Amino acid sequence: MRAIFFNGDLQYTTDYPDPVRQPGEALIRPHLVGICNTDLEITRGYMNFHGVLGHEFVGTVVASADPSWQGKRVVGEINAACRRCSTCLRGDVSHCPQRTTLGIYRRDGAMADLFTLPESCLHEVPASVSDEAAVFTEPLAAALEIVEQSHIRPTERVAIVGDGKLGAMIVQVLRLTGCDLTLIGRHPERWDVYRQQGITCVRSTDLPGTLFDVVVDCTGNPSGLNIARQIIRPRGRLILKSTFAAATQLNLSMVVVDEIQLTGSRCGPFAPALRLLERGLIATTPLIGARYPLAEGLQAFAAAPGQLKVLLSV
Repeated sequence: MRAIFFNGDLQYTTDYPDPVRQPGEALIRPHLVGICNTDLEITRGYMNFHGVLGHEFVGTVVASADPSWQGKRVVGEINAACRRCSTCLRGDVSHCPQRTTLGIYRRDGAMADLFTLPESCLHEVPASVSDEAAVFTEPLAAALEIVEQSHIRPTERVAIVGDGKLGAMIVQVLRLTGCDLTLIGRHPERWDVYRQQGITCVRSTDLPGTLFDVVVDCTGNPSGLNIARQIIRPRGRLILKSTFAAATQLNLSMVVVDEIQLTGSRCGPFAPALRLLERGLIATTPLIGARYPLAEGLQAFAAAPGQLKVLLSV
């Protein structure tokens, strides 16, 4: 089958082995797959992953152990857990020590004609949600994990550092809390949609003089973390969403002195993400910068760093 895979180099092939569906898994034919910053970081060595890339998808189930899934349009949580260990039984399935992660860790991803995922990871897409919106479910769920983990008060000053792929979701989610929200980034050409939503946008070279109660770093690079640390108030909360291959330096002594609360934040809840899309509360169409067929996947990856979201049509 056709696939985009990484094996030390990013490659496109037409003869990648077909996936083998294991018990409890569904075989899925993707319609659209998004290129995320994590995909780009994998090509730079992140997680040392070799295999088919892609974890943001919307597709159709073509075979499954449970026949009720067949033919349904779905999105899917990316962590395939054992569901039996003590970690899973306490509810932390995304941290299962035996897990595989779609297109990131020990499981081939969605940038192919077919891929597999446990049925327990699947969510049916509401009929009113288009493929072009549904493909944003996974990063939108990751944005929702912030409010799942930490109470964002409407009286708080909140800054999001990074106006890229994930920042586009986070800023739209956190605006719904009513907080005093500022987006800090390097791409003013992307800001019209956020300003129309009442969000303050400033350049990373023109940082505001006041400090923030909550700062979210989603830049995907060490310099963004440094900016986030500069603008957090003592006893503030610093939420880390970035995953990247490069090393970073954070003065932990000053984190202690200023009593900063550090929170790592990763995957999030899919059901509320789909509800937000169904209710039209998240703008997705303005975020799509380009769309390529799977056969032009290498060109799509080359274009992705300069775009908010590049989609692959399978």
